[in-house]
Amino acid sequence: MNPNQTLTEIQNVVDDTLTLAKKLGASQAEASMSKVQGIAVSSRLQQIETLEFTNDGGLGISVYVGRRKGSASTADLSPQALKMTVEKAIEIARYTSEDPYSGLADAQLIARDIPDLDLYHPQELDAEAGIRYAIEAEQAAFEADSRIVNSDGASYNANLGVKVYGNTHGINAGYPSSRYSLSCVLIGKQGDDMQRDYAYSLSRQPDKLSSPREVGLEAAKTTLSRLGGRKAKTAKVPVLFHHEIASSLFGHFVSAISGGSLYRKSSFLLDKLSQQVMPQWLNIHERPHIPRGLASSPFDAEGVQTRNMDIVEKGVLQHYLLTSYSARKMNMTTNGHAGGIHNWLVSNSGHDYEQLLKEMGTGLLVTELMGQGVNIVNGDYSRGAAGFWVENGVIQYPVHEVTIAGNLASMLMNIRAIGTDTETRGAVQSGSVLVDGMQIAGE
Repeated sequence: MNPNQTLTEIQNVVDDTLTLAKKLGASQAEASMSKVQGIAVSSRLQQIETLEFTNDGGLGISVYVGRRKGSASTADLSPQALKMTVEKAIEIARYTSEDPYSGLADAQLIARDIPDLDLYHPQELDAEAGIRYAIEAEQAAFEADSRIVNSDGASYNANLGVKVYGNTHGINAGYPSSRYSLSCVLIGKQGDDMQRDYAYSLSRQPDKLSSPREVGLEAAKTTLSRLGGRKAKTAKVPVLFHHEIASSLFGHFVSAISGGSLYRKSSFLLDKLSQQVMPQWLNIHERPHIPRGLASSPFDAEGVQTRNMDIVEKGVLQHYLLTSYSARKMNMTTNGHAGGIHNWLVSNSGHDYEQLLKEMGTGLLVTELMGQGVNIVNGDYSRGAAGFWVENGVIQYPVHEVTIAGNLASMLMNIRAIGTDTETRGAVQSGSVLVDGMQIAGE
């Protein structure tokens, strides 16, 4: 893929589509288009299982006829198909009811300066190398310990893509990006007990992935550590969310402060702007322009310029996450969150992982969450969990088949500490999170 050539080609298609929409009667229009090339390789028991090549492209368009909106999409990019797609979008718009809050983002908020965030690190899409990586990861795991008896497979993925957004306010911009990943899922057995766990590596840069051997050994280690699990006693104790799953807590927070939940009045954080929602020492900074960041972006899905924001400052909620639609519904201004968040950096309390265990004393270290028992409307939280029972700051034994419960509003306020073991493989970068006073339902 020649990224510059592809970018220009896509921009031309987007430009033609927007011109056509105006010509056919749209008062405003926006279009987004992407083109992705990639490989996906999976192996199981050191035998190749699947090998897929992708070469996908697609265009989506939304048109506004006054305050009526219509949307359509196509994977066929021939002039005839594009014309039909635009016509269908306009036809849909004519049949929808008027919505005073619909329309493009305000023109003055649209990105004009598009920084290069160094998101594109191409490497030849080499299927043979991908096969080798997957098989090597499994091989390292099986050689590590005879208790590794089976595998749910290893997989290697590489994707190179270009995406472009344009609208009739004058933006027609895009950028190339790359993403590589390697993962391994194993099954361990000890007596009658069988357990499953995994490890993975993810990066925009292929040379920054962990080696297949490292991924396989890490998967083996986490799987073996779960053997011999017991149920914990029912109790009210501190819970330490391991850094690999801590982002899920902040994911619920994202949902609760998103405009869609707020204007529907379906959030436990309704009317909490400028109020204390977390401990005073805790800050959450959003930094959309981190070079090579996994959630970096110069503009959001509506073309609105992204910018540095301090979402939580000294525990106080400073911003809701708004799209242009939700902002208008709430009589506010969008702040570039159409399509999600961009690199949340959660502060820590200075404790490393071992110090967090000591700080907890006796409680539950959670390494896996199951189920969807989270109610964003009232904050009630109840999920299946697995992990390790800890006494006097020392891990005692694995734990499975327990439920942890609480209320998200209290859980966020009761964060006692956050570790320096920051997880960097996602949109939320946080260390392990220690939460006081959660209910554990076990034996």
